[in-house]
Amino acid sequence: MNPTDQTPIFRTRITELFGTRLPVVASGLQWLSNADYAAAAAHAGMIGFITAASFAELDDLCREIRRCRELSDGKPFGVNISMLPKLAKGDRVDAVVDLVCEEGVHFVETAGRNPEPYLPRLHAAGIKVLHKVPTVHHARSAQAAGVDAITVVGAECGGHPGTELIGTMVQAALAARDIQLPLLAAGGIATGAQLVAALALGADGVAIGTRFLVAEEIWAHADYKQRLIAATETDTSLVMASLRNTVRALRNETTEIVQQIERETGGDLEALMPHIAGCVGRRAYASGDVRHGILSVGQSVVFAERVEPLAAIVKQLETEARAALDRLGRLALLQD
Repeated sequence: MNPTDQTPIFRTRITELFGTRLPVVASGLQWLSNADYAAAAAHAGMIGFITAASFAELDDLCREIRRCRELSDGKPFGVNISMLPKLAKGDRVDAVVDLVCEEGVHFVETAGRNPEPYLPRLHAAGIKVLHKVPTVHHARSAQAAGVDAITVVGAECGGHPGTELIGTMVQAALAARDIQLPLLAAGGIATGAQLVAALALGADGVAIGTRFLVAEEIWAHADYKQRLIAATETDTSLVMASLRNTVRALRNETTEIVQQIERETGGDLEALMPHIAGCVGRRAYASGDVRHGILSVGQSVVFAERVEPLAAIVKQLETEARAALDRLGRLALLQD
């Protein structure tokens, strides 16, 4: 098959839901997902999400949504709304929901606590809601709440894999048994062969984050990206389990300090906060000093090969998917 062929390889409930050429979602990346990233995903045949939490002021988020709309040329994009597991003082989810409704955003990716209280407003505005969960139990709850699609993440994922740490192969196959909604598998997925495998397991597509961190459209410092390119599948650590908010992050001085504090004091948030605060990680993205900060990275970082446009990464993924399908076809013929 011609690797430059733009003919859709797959038609699934995810491509139909989002109106995309590929059953791939470019997940929201805290601090990093802006209009450039989401628009690049749109032009590459996927859907990407601007992370609302990356913008301190709602006016800034509003401007970014409008900029993305211009850059996307009518192609789909969405906004990621991440919620803390429990409602906390200063929570602005209500305000963000109002903003995306007013701005005519068509798609929202949610994560954290149950989005059920916000679904009536979002659906009334014609917005489809993709909710991300760490277990099939949570997926069932989200389905019952009325979301439109679900992402189930496995233990290999960067960011929040949950407390149970169930691998993606098990998660995807188990979720496909119970979930009737369009279903995405995520966690450690970075190649076209893995996309084909996820579809074979019963998912309708995949969500990818870590593999896209080295895209040119990601604004982070070049030294940060070079560290990812040098990383292996063993260069991540699990931290913050003592807070029941487990995070898989790039192994560095901060993860070692946090693990030591957790061993010695347990979930002492006051002791942990100077190290786990989001502003520390954001400074690392800007400076390229990756010794500090909780920098969410999944085990699929091993597949990050070079800094290049997002379109080039996706082209490779498509080429790999076609090769995987050809291989399966040859295996099937051998059985005749």
